Amino acid sequence: MSRFSIPRFWAVVLKEFIQMKRDRMTFAMMVGIPLLQLLLFGFAINSDPKRLPSAVLNADRGPFARTLVAALQHSDYFAFTREARTEAEAAELLQLGLVQFVVNIPEDFTRRLWRGEKPTLLVEADATDPAATGPALSAVRTLLDDALERDLTGPVASLRARGGPVELAIHAHYNPENITQYNVVPGLMGVVLTMTMIVITALAITRERERGTMENLLATPARPLEVMTGKILPYILVGYVQVSLILLASRVIFHVPMTGSLPLVYSVALLFIAANLAVGITFSTLAQNQLQAIQMAFFFFLPSILLSGFMFPFRGMPEWAQWLGSCLPLTHFLRIIRGILLKGSGLTEIAPELWPIALFFAVAIAVGLKRYRQTLD
Repeated sequence: MSRFSIPRFWAVVLKEFIQMKRDRMTFAMMVGIPLLQLLLFGFAINSDPKRLPSAVLNADRGPFARTLVAALQHSDYFAFTREARTEAEAAELLQLGLVQFVVNIPEDFTRRLWRGEKPTLLVEADATDPAATGPALSAVRTLLDDALERDLTGPVASLRARGGPVELAIHAHYNPENITQYNVVPGLMGVVLTMTMIVITALAITRERERGTMENLLATPARPLEVMTGKILPYILVGYVQVSLILLASRVIFHVPMTGSLPLVYSVALLFIAANLAVGITFSTLAQNQLQAIQMAFFFFLPSILLSGFMFPFRGMPEWAQWLGSCLPLTHFLRIIRGILLKGSGLTEIAPELWPIALFFAVAIAVGLKRYRQTLD
């Protein structure tokens, strides 16, 4: 047996570098994916969200009420973007997900405080994502005590030593016990569909090309749209099987409440599944081989799971990251599925989240069709 040869060793090393240079897509993925992870984790991910959109229902226009609202506004947690006029309007803002909190100040708040009583301040929260509301709710008690410290003089000075001047009541809607599974398990439906649908279909056309059957397919009278939809349809059925299994596990194993319409869940899932399949088909027309197709799928899946609000609070990310996340269909599907199951949202409530998924599907299909026609030429 011959000895280890240094020249032969360096020849193999040089060959690998040459092959790596020729496969530019693979090299770009090796550099791009770690860079993307660094940027996303370093700048976009934040487990302590600040400046959360909030609404105030202020039936008391006294000085103490204004002081409390100003103190919460000046904190890093609350950003009052709306003013509700009625409790029904406040409930609707929470239902639609337009605000994370509603601060409800009763009309006799200032009068009761001047009398030396402890009026109740109600803070209502959309607790579908406990990670988003938890830090802010934990800080409310301290914020309220510090806000009124300078105003508690004269006859109300004695309230400082009685456990705080205000009785705080917190209502966590849709997930009062802050159970993490109620937020994570429905979201897993979107994550699983994104991962499996894109990866499976990303291999569809590249597999045909590597096996040598692409020429036979191109020789048939089937048009590009017929080929793409024909490859998508079988996997829609697979997606529905996954949806059914996740819903069953959510109910039986994790006891996730399902207050909304299950037929609506299946209807929305069809659009989301189609959007992901369209992305996979588009990747398969762009990739030269199955390895590149898998790399493209992973390159898309990573931002989807990090920027959609599945792993980290969406509103805790900087504005540029939220803008990028809003371009991804998973972001909107998570809001839809959590809204239906936890809030009982109907078609009217989820409609603003449907059209971005439909637009994404249309763009992905258009790009895939254009690339497929180039292949025909």
